[in-house]
Amino acid sequence: MAERFEMGSKLRGESLVRRGLLRQTEGVKQVRIMPDLNVVKLGGYGVIDYGRDVLYPLIEEIGELSRNNKILVATGGGARVRHILDVGIDLGMPTGVLAELAGKISEQNAIMISLLFSKYNGVRIHTADLLNLPSLISLGMLPVVQGTPPYGLYEHPPKLGSIPPHRTDTGAFLMAEVVGAKNCILGKNVNGLYSENPFENPDAEFIADITADELLEMNMEDMVLEPMAVELLRDAFHVKEIKVVNAHVPGNIAKAVNGERIGTLIRA
Repeated sequence: MAERFEMGSKLRGESLVRRGLLRQTEGVKQVRIMPDLNVVKLGGYGVIDYGRDVLYPLIEEIGELSRNNKILVATGGGARVRHILDVGIDLGMPTGVLAELAGKISEQNAIMISLLFSKYNGVRIHTADLLNLPSLISLGMLPVVQGTPPYGLYEHPPKLGSIPPHRTDTGAFLMAEVVGAKNCILGKNVNGLYSENPFENPDAEFIADITADELLEMNMEDMVLEPMAVELLRDAFHVKEIKVVNAHVPGNIAKAVNGERIGTLIRA
């Protein structure tokens, strides 16, 4: 039987799926590219769609924060994502196609938000530009990126239904994780996580602090962030918590960036 040609490597002859091998890689220290970075996600549905009354004060708040803090702004999609998903699902589009379409909307929002940050050197970047963040921020730029992760046509099939599971909350988390960011802050239109949708049940219980496992075990019908972001948090190497805050309240983003307890803290 012919022998396989091998290159010298610690992984020589490995299939890359052996559990023992995977356990050996757990303790390997990864490079933390930007340990001082704050990833701030502005939800489309919860923030951007409210227009200037909500956005303009936020632009000033985040812009001023960026003078003394390293910040990456990620944008959600909002009502237009819901519209294109509705049309696409009705037409029987595969989940990967739906993901491709939805990403175009958060990209449009990134363009608009970056322009609003003009006086703070706002610059729209693409998801492939993350490794340029150290240079861009050292030059005084305030980068804005679409939150939709670039799975596109290769989006994972969801466990339930057709809607892409990796959306902008998940994208913001993944960006924070890959660069080893200090904070992953999700700006919403509620004070944080509740046991039920607070707009439908005003008596819903507010949850100030919870672990990812505890939250997933609740198997909630509806919650303020994507379940996929919570699932990925359990296995994260760098990012050990997600902060969910009300971006409609002036000063909340600044408090979260500065380490004050505000909103809901979801811990790995």
